[in-house]
Amino acid sequence: MRQSTYETGASEREKALLVSLVTDKVKKSGSDPQHSVEELASLSDTAGVEVIDTIMQNLDVPDKKTFVGKGKAQEIRALAEQTGATTAIFDQELSGAQVRNLEEALDMKIIDRTQLILDIFAGRAKTREGILQVELAQLSYLLPRLSGHGKNLSRLGGGIGTRGPGETKLETDRRHIRDRITELKRQLETVTAHRNLHRERRRKAGAVQVALVGYTNAGKSTLLRQLTEADVLVEDKLFATLDPTSRNLILPSGKEIILTDTVGFIQNLPHDLVAAFRATLEEAGEADLLLHVVDTSSPMRVRQQKVVEEVLQELGAGGKPTLLVYNKIDLGSEEALSMLTGGADTIRVNAFVEQDLLKLREAIEDRILGDVAHFRIPASRGDLAALVYRVGEVVEQETEEDWLLLTVRLNPADMEKTGHALETYRVAE
Repeated sequence: MRQSTYETGASEREKALLVSLVTDKVKKSGSDPQHSVEELASLSDTAGVEVIDTIMQNLDVPDKKTFVGKGKAQEIRALAEQTGATTAIFDQELSGAQVRNLEEALDMKIIDRTQLILDIFAGRAKTREGILQVELAQLSYLLPRLSGHGKNLSRLGGGIGTRGPGETKLETDRRHIRDRITELKRQLETVTAHRNLHRERRRKAGAVQVALVGYTNAGKSTLLRQLTEADVLVEDKLFATLDPTSRNLILPSGKEIILTDTVGFIQNLPHDLVAAFRATLEEAGEADLLLHVVDTSSPMRVRQQKVVEEVLQELGAGGKPTLLVYNKIDLGSEEALSMLTGGADTIRVNAFVEQDLLKLREAIEDRILGDVAHFRIPASRGDLAALVYRVGEVVEQETEEDWLLLTVRLNPADMEKTGHALETYRVAE
């Protein structure tokens, strides 16, 4: 596998021009093209690329041949010759034919937003599952575009757009790539089977699962580390953490739950990537509670929040109980803080303030531990007494001759999974 620029510590970074096309469709959608380009610049920096300049083009619809039009293509080439840029990174997805035509017109390496994101994932994946998923996504993206990647496949020097499968695989024909895709899917099915087995064991054991979800760089990994003292990478870059990490979290009542950090979302997340990482992202779907982390300091937090909700909906986790966590409140302006929505399902935190972390633990506990119930069980039934402690927090215990009277704050999920045997002993209020 080819090393990425930020892994090798190379002194000379690849120089690139960023190109964005603003169409009538984009204007009508209400999205902010400027913010999208700024995000593309952050992605480029994460990939170890030096951004030289940005070119914006307005067209009613994309040009079928060169995407941005012949005149704009000539302008980009002139700017590249003037600045020494060797790569053009487009903010939108390109077809194979457009890549080929742009290579000929610009005499540069052509990368689109999807390929850049896949490239970053290739550099970040560490576990076997993550590596397999990234390669599957890259090959799925590459297969229909083989005819378009002419010079890209033969250019020496590597850099962005060539990590993961590597040059040798990129030069193979469609049949070999299809065979590799089939093999990757087979291997991932085995990995997924193991993951499902672990999930089933946790479910049978009555383990409560809480998943951190949110836009990339919202601070999910920081919260996981601060709440559980987990040894996870925390970095001010997009997709700093790729592989999911689960740690035990002890709530104020002493109850222990499983807290999982999932991969961050981003607008226009490649469909191939969502499909490849579905097994990993399904951790959110299996959770009893989602902590949707929002970067309060981001001027695009409303749009980012919507993107996360859309991806969760696509994964079938749209209706999950959710606590909205406004993070980085110390970095947000007074105006931004005044515009935050409130309510019982929201909380504002600074991940480095212990009092805020305690409030977050209490908020998690409030949503996991539900209504109060009363049980009257035989004192001789130690198994039932132990079960009561597993399905909730015992807030009061009394003895009445041969009976135990227990007042319990129930965990609805635990009660539904393992507490059926207690229903006979529940006392009506």
